[in-house]
Amino acid sequence: MAKVNKYYGTGHRKTSIAKVTLTPGKGKITINGKDVNEYLPYEVLVMDLCQPLDVTKTREMFDVDAKVKGGGFTGQTGAIRLGITRALLDYDKETPKDSENSFRKVLKANGFITRDSRKKERKKPGLKKARRAPQFSKR
Repeated sequence: MAKVNKYYGTGHRKTSIAKVTLTPGKGKITINGKDVNEYLPYEVLVMDLCQPLDVTKTREMFDVDAKVKGGGFTGQTGAIRLGITRALLDYDKETPKDSENSFRKVLKANGFITRDSRKKERKKPGLKKARRAPQFSKR
């Protein structure tokens, strides 16, 4: 029995955590056991999620299976995208980093390797939200 190669990547965005597995296949994407179009409500999110596969021209090469928890749809999409990027880097680790056809070079140029560390700012005392102050009254 031949061993199937699997490539793993973990991504974080806001409060979402995604564990992504890439297996050689036809390009099927599943999130938490559901098809990507069934799980995500907007086509824009699906396009955003597939960007690392599109820029490396590997969309039809791998099946993507993602387990994601926490946050909302956009946070989860960002986490899965980072997980896919890291799994692609795991797949391409034999290629030298400075090589012309290195995935790392292409993904770095498109800004997919860097984690988006922005989170919700905490509420401060005396304010209604993080920065929203109560309405000022002169009298």
